[in-house]
Amino acid sequence: MAVSHKKKMEAEISEAFIKFQRELIGRGPQEGKSYIVGDMVICRFKGVLTVEEKHLAHHEKGRRVVKEMREVLREMYSKECEEIVETITGCRVLSSHSDISTKMGERIEVYVLNKDLEKALLDMKS
Repeated sequence: MAVSHKKKMEAEISEAFIKFQRELIGRGPQEGKSYIVGDMVICRFKGVLTVEEKHLAHHEKGRRVVKEMREVLREMYSKECEEIVETITGCRVLSSHSDISTKMGERIEVYVLNKDLEKALLDMKS
């Protein structure tokens, strides 16, 4: 039962982030998967680049521009991103980290929580 609750929570996080990205940028990732690992939530999103960003990614200066722009957007909306994780998990986010690969068109997000959520979900089963 706890495993299915964990999978459900992971799916909810992915869906919430995809919806948020669609509202923010006008399109969301093509695919998203979230994992609860110990006291972390790790999200991997594939197909995150817009058509324009894909064109820019063919040149080094363009890749820098894309990474910088996405970094600025992430900083501007980090509170909202952390709130998504907090609302779904019921945990407080202590820190969050993000990076984007212009080569693969993927983005990784890591949220460090104030407790070991994976253990808490497993303990619910016992």
